[in-house]
Amino acid sequence: MISVEEALARLKSQSRVLVDEQKIKLDEGLGRVLASDIVSGINVPPADNSAMDGYALRWEDWRGSDHALKISQRIAAGTPPAPLTAGTAARIFTGAEIPDGADVVVMQEKCRADGQSVLIEVVRDVGANIRPKGQDIRQGATVLQAGHRLRAQDLGLIASLGIARINVRRRLRVAVVSTGEELVEPGDIAGPGQIYNSNRYLLKAMLGEWGFDVVDLGVTADDPDVISEVLTQASREADAIVTTGGVSVGEEDHVKAVVESLGRIDLWRVAIKPGKPFAFGDVLGTPFLGLPGNPVSAFVTVLVIARPFLFDSQGVEHHEILPVKQHALFDKKGSPRQEYLRVRSGTGGVEIFPQQSSGVLFSTCWGDGMVVQKAGENITHGDLVDVIPYVMFN
Repeated sequence: MISVEEALARLKSQSRVLVDEQKIKLDEGLGRVLASDIVSGINVPPADNSAMDGYALRWEDWRGSDHALKISQRIAAGTPPAPLTAGTAARIFTGAEIPDGADVVVMQEKCRADGQSVLIEVVRDVGANIRPKGQDIRQGATVLQAGHRLRAQDLGLIASLGIARINVRRRLRVAVVSTGEELVEPGDIAGPGQIYNSNRYLLKAMLGEWGFDVVDLGVTADDPDVISEVLTQASREADAIVTTGGVSVGEEDHVKAVVESLGRIDLWRVAIKPGKPFAFGDVLGTPFLGLPGNPVSAFVTVLVIARPFLFDSQGVEHHEILPVKQHALFDKKGSPRQEYLRVRSGTGGVEIFPQQSSGVLFSTCWGDGMVVQKAGENITHGDLVDVIPYVMFN
């Protein structure tokens, strides 16, 4: 077995961007990966504007709270102002452009107006309540870099620059293949010795949530010829292949041998718990990631090992995850492998699900993250431990 760190390093060394570029509409950009930098062609805001409703004036024209200033114009947001006449004030509203000649805005709560003139209680320093031109973004600034995975706020930012179409990476196509004669689909009747196929739906949802296009090739029989045919099809239709089951050492575990016949296995068996039988290689030149069949093992290995490789293949930059420190509300002896313990955040720290078996998928739903327990490390109640909340993986 190799360590988790070595496995990640080896996959990293063999990763490359597997997708080309395409231009899309901005409102189709959520979750997509930028293929080129977003550079602002304008200043945001494009001109000095008012931070609040009030009155704009020249600082030097204020003579005290008993000296009235004539109201010379009314400026609403979106209305081009006229230059401010000396010795007057302009009624102005939030977001409206500051007229030439004005250098301060006084909030309306500090003013008394009769429609023709205004008395101003106090005037702060020059520039008060004025948002300067380019305060948010300067023209020519790079606001988002290639490789960034777009969030809702990023789309809003791009829209504020007037950009309607963006250059992104094509979605990575990931083929999902389940193996196992014992698997039946939800809605069918499970006979003796059969179980429902949870991995298929788990992986399709996770891969879709990460922004990939899923090529669902269903369930294959435990037959080398059938598996070979399906994996060959996957290599033609997808950029990467993810399988569950068939990579361990049982007599019916044929996937590893079939992959070796069609390509190669570069890595097999990782010192991770759960998930030891994880395999990596290629099928006819298409990257192959073989996950264990036990549902929690598949869940952990796709998060910890497969995800970084797939994000690299999509061209995502800066997707590394840094655990957060929390206090353990449990005791746990270490093992020879690095463990990923399903936990739930609570008052004062994290509690552990009592059953950490690789077959207990409920443990992933009960909790909200995983504690990383290093190989040979004992955890005692009260220790600070590394916790990865599930939300970090998205």
